Amino acid sequence: MKRLILLLLLVQPGYMPAAEILSPIPGRVMAPDFNLPDTEGKLHQLSDYRGKTVIINFWTTWCPPCREEIPSMNRAWQSLQNEDVIILAINMGEDEDTIFVFSADYPADFPLLLDRDGEVIAEWPVKGLPTTYVVAPDGSIAYRAIGGREWDAPAFMEIIRGLRVNQAASDN
Repeated sequence: MKRLILLLLLVQPGYMPAAEILSPIPGRVMAPDFNLPDTEGKLHQLSDYRGKTVIINFWTTWCPPCREEIPSMNRAWQSLQNEDVIILAINMGEDEDTIFVFSADYPADFPLLLDRDGEVIAEWPVKGLPTTYVVAPDGSIAYRAIGGREWDAPAFMEIIRGLRVNQAASDN
């Protein structure tokens, strides 16, 4: 509960332009694994997506920047889903009904996962909402974004596609 109150105080109040999209993570630590249900009850385990780039977004329905970025995140998903990129949006502490109502105004075609008790968010270094991490195909955390972003911006797409290309080059 203390963590929830802290996160409420740290919510980022704005929407970032494309130029400020992602911050590289030095030392690229391995992403903490999780196993969460989506709004339809299907379980998603991060380690099942090894070999793909995974964009993990921590959000809530009451967070204004979270609401603002969902449409651009959905457009990014439409462009990237056939390129071994996965988007998983992890909702913090809300139930399926709340997310269902939210989805009527802010549709998302990518999985919306439920972290009802906050166990997963506690394992990640989340400093405010929304916070998004980009996990490289090898399972390491490559980038982080705190606050809302324009996820379908060309700069973002270039970074994500470059991460995939760089992983393929290092595999050879």
